Amino acid sequence: MAEATLSERIKVAARALGFELVGIAPAEPGPHAAFLEEWLARGYAAGMAYLGRDPEKRQDPRKVVPDARAVVVCGMSYYPGPEPEGTGAVGRGIVARYARGNDYHDVLGEKLQALLAFIQAQAPAGAAGRAYVDTGPVLEREVGALAGLGQFGKNTTLISRALGSYFFLGVVITTLALEPDPPASWNLCGSCTRCLDACPTGALRAPYELDARLCISYLTIEHRGSIPRELRAAIGDRVFGCDICQEVCPWNRRAQPCREPALAPRPEAEAPLLAELLALSQEEFSRRFRGSAVKRAKCQGLRRNAAVALGNTRDPAYAPVLTRALADPDPVIREHASWALEQVGGE
Repeated sequence: MAEATLSERIKVAARALGFELVGIAPAEPGPHAAFLEEWLARGYAAGMAYLGRDPEKRQDPRKVVPDARAVVVCGMSYYPGPEPEGTGAVGRGIVARYARGNDYHDVLGEKLQALLAFIQAQAPAGAAGRAYVDTGPVLEREVGALAGLGQFGKNTTLISRALGSYFFLGVVITTLALEPDPPASWNLCGSCTRCLDACPTGALRAPYELDARLCISYLTIEHRGSIPRELRAAIGDRVFGCDICQEVCPWNRRAQPCREPALAPRPEAEAPLLAELLALSQEEFSRRFRGSAVKRAKCQGLRRNAAVALGNTRDPAYAPVLTRALADPDPVIREHASWALEQVGGE
């Protein structure tokens, strides 16, 4: 089958699975391989040591799948629409939009495995391949730009002209020869610096340059233990992740609502009560966030974040719940509850 015909059949199959965006990139190193090494050397990966493992695989898909010839890149919107009632109210937290539905690893992973099976079925002699959803040594945004899905924004997200930046990326690396799409070549950001200006912690050091050590998403999800005191106030009421640099992006005015039912927001992730989160037991946490990306923060992390957010309310009404947390067996919870009590004041 001709490469062009085969490529189009694969794209049709991907769209039938629910992906709004699909493109094909050549399986070869991209232009940002050297930037990754420099970014890691600066310490910008913070505690995410796994990003420094097997850098040669992240830079070249052929190191992941030997003899790979193409990378099929798929994008799916997760934009939930208008913010739910209660968002921004005192005593309620904010969960990043991507984590309000079922865990995207599971939702997209199943679809990409189906796409991989379809691709392999197109090769009578067989074809090797691997599918990844933010789980393998792949620079998803890099291959996404090379496949024409979007362009790097100054906030370091991949921005699509059609969807903005509220979309997930998944890839299928295959040994099949497919016709690649032209890479994205337009400049979407121009002179705009709204994302850099809006970042509360200055994590966007410069255009296209993110320091995870200062990023609210990193601090509330990946970071373990104590959050640096000087960064706590900037976290505000965000208990899991941060969308600020995307919220101010003009391209997200055209964000398309998510069409995948499994990614629809779950009630427990929409404007959750901070006092409830702080009081969660491990069993309650596991039950409440089963099948949710929120479990990535772990129970300690989510409760720690809730304590910080309660402190940022500066409302003495929360002194009693924070005082109870001073007796918590977890020293991390005690420390953050103590800090929060300093902020809310009261007897």
